[in-house]
Amino acid sequence: MEKSWKCTSCGYTLKDKEPPEECPACKGKCTFVDNIDYTQNIGDKRPDERL
Repeated sequence: MEKSWKCTSCGYTLKDKEPPEECPACKGKCTFVDNIDYTQNIGDKRPDERL
């Protein structure tokens, strides 16, 4: 099952089973957050600075 991943450095998003080792957009070793799972399970409406 593919997930939606978002780079916390540049905001690039992609759909894949696992986040990449290197961001295809900014070419850095960035942290990726699970964009779909996080936004569906947040439970409140506070903005997340990571997204």
